[in-house]
Order: sequence, then C-alpha cells, then structure tokens
Amino acid sequence: MEAELTALAASGATTFVGLMATEAWSQVRGRLARVLGRGEGDEVIDAELEESRAELAAARAEGDQQAAADIEAAWRNRLRRTLRADPAAAEELRAVLEELAPQQYSGPAVAINHNTISGGHYNAPVIMAQWVDDGVRSTPRRGPGDA
Repeated sequence: MEAELTALAASGATTFVGLMATEAWSQVRGRLARVLGRGEGDEVIDAELEESRAELAAARAEGDQQAAADIEAAWRNRLRRTLRADPAAAEELRAVLEELAPQQYSGPAVAINHNTISGGHYNAPVIMAQWVDDGVRSTPRRGPGDA
C-alpha cells in the first residue's frame, strides 16, 4: 500500500507542478487545495500553491532545473503525507488526476502506416503522407459556386 501511495503522490506532484505554468492551473489549484487541506485551511494551502507557482516560474526563467525539481519534490512529500493521514484523500486525488488526464499535453500524436509500392520503377523519392505542411499559410481554395 505504501508503494501505491508513493506512486500516486509522485504522479500528483508531477501533474500539478506541470500544470502550474498552464491556463488550466486556475481550475486545478482549488481542487488540489481541497485534497491537501481536507476542508481545513484551504486558503493557506492555496497561498502556498501560488507561492510555489511564482517560484517555479522564476526557476524556469533562470533555467534553474534543480529549483524546479525541488518544488516538485516538496509537493510530492506533502501529498504523500496527506495520503497517509487520510485514505479518502487518495480516492479524491485519483479522481482529480483522471479528470486532468485529457488536458495534459503528451506531445504530438503519431500514426504509423505501412504502405507498399509495387509494379514499377521509381527514380525519385515517393512520399506518402496524410498531410505535408511547409509552414506557409495560403488563402483557402475556392471551389465552383463559392462566393
């Protein structure tokens, strides 16, 4: 059970610290304060979260990776203590993390297609793609009857 709580606390801290620099933070901050405060002292925890957010922004601006890692470690430890003290907090934290999962940016989506060309000689590269974008924006094409 301890390993599960440690993993949940680590996941929560990574998620929340990652979201501190996004637009979603304003929605997440209050929920995290409720998980940590368990109904008591939410305002104090909310202020601590905002202080951490400001410290994180400053650390990232200065390129101080260690300070950013320290902020995440502090919240990981805080979450772990909360989860140990109140098992109901674990379910609430899981629910918050499940709701946030779609909001997290996981990088570009990659689709793998396997295409085969047969029956001919090709003396140049053959490109098969869903789309090819050179970064140049053009005006949309107009079809017949478009005004």
